[in-house]
Amino acid sequence: MTLQYFSKADMLYIKFAETVSTESEEVSPGVVLDFNENKHVVGIEIEDASKLIDLSRLEVFAMPLSNLVLSEKEPTKV
Repeated sequence: MTLQYFSKADMLYIKFAETVSTESEEVSPGVVLDFNENKHVVGIEIEDASKLIDLSRLEVFAMPLSNLVLSEKEPTKV
């Protein structure tokens, strides 16, 4: 799972799988779910993220992580 924040667009993208999204649906204003060909959610896009979410803190509880990568670089695209 990858969390990417695009500061210029103020958009947070949560990617659940390294797969291509074939369909998207806006489930509430500014929140878009991306689906794969099997109709599984593969990502969530949150527009105006800083207005909806406290981006200053990230907490992770009881996750079976084998690899944690922290990066401050600006992602290039979703």
